Amino acid sequence: MIKSELITLLSEANPHLLHRDVERIVGTVFEEITAAMCRGDRVELRGFGAFSVKTRPARTGRNPRTGEAVAVEEKHVPYFKTGKDLREQLNAQHGS
Repeated sequence: MIKSELITLLSEANPHLLHRDVERIVGTVFEEITAAMCRGDRVELRGFGAFSVKTRPARTGRNPRTGEAVAVEEKHVPYFKTGKDLREQLNAQHGS
C-alpha cells in the first residue's frame, strides 16, 4: 500500500471528513514520526510496532570493483520492530 492508497481508504471509511483533511492528517502523522526520529526519540504505536534510530559505527569497507579500502562514515538508520499483536495477526493469517 502506498500513501495515496492509505489516504483514499481512510477518506472512504470516514465520509464526514474531506479528502484534503485526511491528506493533512496522514501527512502530519508521518511528519511527527520523522521529527521524533530525527530528535533520536523512539516512536511506539501499541499493537503495531516501534520506530527507532540505530547507529552504525564508522568502518573500513572495500570498493567491490577495485578491492581498495574505503572509509565509511558513521550512519544513523531507521529501524522498525513489529509489535506482538501485529506479529500474531500475520502468523495467524499465514498459518491457516
